[in-house]
Amino acid sequence: MGQKPHPHRWRSLFVLAFSNTIDTADGGLINALFPAIRQALHLDLVMLGLFTAISRIARMVFGPLWALAGDRWNRKTLMFLVTGVWGIWTVLAGFAQTELQLLILYSIGTIGTVAAEPLSASITADLFESEERGKAFGALRGVGAVGFVIFAPILGLLSQSPEGWRWAMFGMGGLSILGGILVLLFFKDPGRGATETIHVSDDRIRKGDLKRLMTRPTMWYLSASMLLVTSLVLFSFSVTFLVDVRKFTNSGATNVLACFVIGFIISSFVGGLIGDWAHKKAGIKGRILLMQLYLLAYALMSFVCLQFAWPVWAYYALFFVFGLISAIGFPGAVMPLVSAVVLPEVRSTAFGLLFSFVQGGVAAILSLGVGWLAQRHGLLPVVFWVTTVPYLLNAVLWFVFYRTVPRDIALTEQELKSRDTDSPKENSPSS
Repeated sequence: MGQKPHPHRWRSLFVLAFSNTIDTADGGLINALFPAIRQALHLDLVMLGLFTAISRIARMVFGPLWALAGDRWNRKTLMFLVTGVWGIWTVLAGFAQTELQLLILYSIGTIGTVAAEPLSASITADLFESEERGKAFGALRGVGAVGFVIFAPILGLLSQSPEGWRWAMFGMGGLSILGGILVLLFFKDPGRGATETIHVSDDRIRKGDLKRLMTRPTMWYLSASMLLVTSLVLFSFSVTFLVDVRKFTNSGATNVLACFVIGFIISSFVGGLIGDWAHKKAGIKGRILLMQLYLLAYALMSFVCLQFAWPVWAYYALFFVFGLISAIGFPGAVMPLVSAVVLPEVRSTAFGLLFSFVQGGVAAILSLGVGWLAQRHGLLPVVFWVTTVPYLLNAVLWFVFYRTVPRDIALTEQELKSRDTDSPKENSPSS
């Protein structure tokens, strides 16, 4: 048994989810509205690749820095800064009159929007015990995705006006500021390692902890796995893909993507529950098997949805089913697994390393590559090689975790037990 459940854990989780929603939407505004912005500022597909790459580079460079800051300093203050104060840059981006102005303001804005993911992930692990983390991570991702379903039709309507994308920037920046206020009023940090039964002697990251993190074989293999998770690139180009390849309007393509996100929301909650069920039935190996099945299913659906021309109505149904698959693996397997193999003091850093530095880095490179290749060969063949094939390879890679994960979990538990268990548990909530 772990510690007594945190009294405000669900309230705090939903505040985090709201922050994630706004930050994710902030970072994706350019992608969702690019066809409209392209006409207003006379851009081409190479610029879409550049804008997408900038957000991924910011995620790669600044995500780990925010994560490291989260393991050292007050997490509530950091969440207020990156969710609330940073929304000002999104508002300013709405005033851009040239390609260069938009590029600069958008780039500064993305520095803050990449922070919420690793910070929220580590806090969630401190709010919920290992047996419940699947549903908690599922709720975090699912509630975060609800925002896109709400925003997608609005963005579709705004895209029909020459200046609509500017109002989208203004509105999203305002919501970001609101999110920061909610963090101040309703979020309560449980403290690092709050769900651990064993004493956490120092709730701040130390050099030795970081070194041990880098010696975990599971972390290295997870880094390799993140190189093959290319959904960020696909999501960034999906609206433009539907417009250019399947001849949708910008509004119609956004609505198709909204169907995907509705499925994604359901998938996030269900995937987390399935992951917890698999954990109870087969331990951590159940989560690993779930991840492999998810990777295979994702590869199949990406091929079916993207490589064939379907009637218009079929895209809404197919993308909904695609969404039902798309969110199972991470809340059900990856995020609980990361929480289990690393020490509580370095969870933010671990999430930042994997999801910001590694995944953000490969997404940045691929975004530039996809934009360049699509300009010359078209998006249709490119999305096959950057989506379907990597997911198939990833399913094979995950066989290695049956060996490494149990060893690393045992090692982490041993390190925790070696601490002074007679000392009282000291959590320092950053409230």
